[in-house]
Amino acid sequence: MSTILAIDQSTSATKAMLFDFQGNLLDKVSFFHEQIYPQPGWVEHNAEEIYQNTVSAIQKLLAQNQDCINDLIFLSITNQRETILVFDRQTGQPLRNAIVWQCRRGSDICAKLADAGKNTIVQQKTGLPIDTYFSASKLKWLMDNHPEIQEKLKNGDALIGTIDAYLIYRLTGGSVFATDFTNACRTLLFDINTLSWDENLCEIFDVPIYALPEVRESSGQFGETDLEGTLASPIPIYGVMGDSQASLFAQRCFEPGTAKVTFGTGSSLLLNLGMDMKHSQNGIVTTLAWVHGGKPTYAFEGITNFTGATITWLQNQLKLIEDPAETENLALAVDDNGGVYLVPAFVGLSAPYWQPKAKAAILGLTPHSTKSHVVRAALESIAYRILDVLALMTEDAGIDLGYIHADGGAVQNQFLMQFVSDMLQITVRVSDLPEHSALGAALSGLLGKGQVQTLEDLSKFPRNFKEYNPKMPPDQAQHLYSDWKAAVERVLR
Repeated sequence: MSTILAIDQSTSATKAMLFDFQGNLLDKVSFFHEQIYPQPGWVEHNAEEIYQNTVSAIQKLLAQNQDCINDLIFLSITNQRETILVFDRQTGQPLRNAIVWQCRRGSDICAKLADAGKNTIVQQKTGLPIDTYFSASKLKWLMDNHPEIQEKLKNGDALIGTIDAYLIYRLTGGSVFATDFTNACRTLLFDINTLSWDENLCEIFDVPIYALPEVRESSGQFGETDLEGTLASPIPIYGVMGDSQASLFAQRCFEPGTAKVTFGTGSSLLLNLGMDMKHSQNGIVTTLAWVHGGKPTYAFEGITNFTGATITWLQNQLKLIEDPAETENLALAVDDNGGVYLVPAFVGLSAPYWQPKAKAAILGLTPHSTKSHVVRAALESIAYRILDVLALMTEDAGIDLGYIHADGGAVQNQFLMQFVSDMLQITVRVSDLPEHSALGAALSGLLGKGQVQTLEDLSKFPRNFKEYNPKMPPDQAQHLYSDWKAAVERVLR
């Protein structure tokens, strides 16, 4: 039976996974990488560490599954989006640390461009607001503050890439410099109407367009690799997709009006709009879900940039827990949140508020408050942020959802999944496979490799999920959400 090798390069770790032809996960290996915080609001990754972890994860996985080595049909890649780096054309070595999507160092650049009236043209072309969440302001900051990098880019000695383009470049020995549409559209440099890099956008952010990668369909071929000599003969790379869109693809949300939420470091909601692009009036971004056969599928996306990371903060900074798995029992140890609300604006608030300078806060503490109340408030904040986004998303799209697909690491927390269903007042279909981003890239690769012919073929692949249905009365859910909105308003003052 043929086997698919997939890489999931996420914000916190790099996973190597093996899937069979039907999309069943056979085995996985994960390597964490360092989160670098040079100063408050700044987040970086060592891209060389990420590449070495990628190779090491693959090698360890194949060592554990030696019977699969000669059975690999292709490699797929899914990745954290918006994280950007500049690397040497000759060696592929990063010239500086990658600047992560969470990083807020471009806030002043974005504010100046917005004040200069650039928001309208940027949003019309990209579907995105001018915000430092996306890649372009990070690049401009890098060039403004490191003239040597600007000079290398100007001379053609350096290249600009999202993490997928960087990994492809390294894995193919520099023979392929390419990204896919789902990553390119998150940079603020790509026109989702014309499906091309845009000279005007590049001029706005002072980014040399010739340093950007070729853009290919996610199901396309991205060269071949022997995985740093791990394989006796190279295998092709098929199926490259940004993590959130890959999750939508894996959930088989191929029809307009279908939606999913991925619970990761941040959470991303995507609602399939079909081939008709729409613009939101409520701070929801429009993006490319994918491009297939030359035809784009668009989506509304709602981004919450500090959800799972909030639980990590409880663990690493406050030391309230030793493991995220503890949060479920702690939350259930109290009857309710005791009036405590945590607004996770650790790196500002993204959609639908788009307030990059907002600060996180815990509100409503009393002498009665315990660790359990704070932990419960942290979990509840994830559901509130999803409702913030989904309510406006469905309003703009004119769609009433009966259910939403869910995946990501946090779906294992049953308290959280039930609370999400209660707050949304719809069914939440939780996948039994958390690694849906990697599966989506692999399924896209099957399409590109010709192993399947159509999206309908992929829809027939087996999948299992658990349903959570609302148990909380609507008026109680609305009361909790009203108190949440009041807490957010206090943070935004």
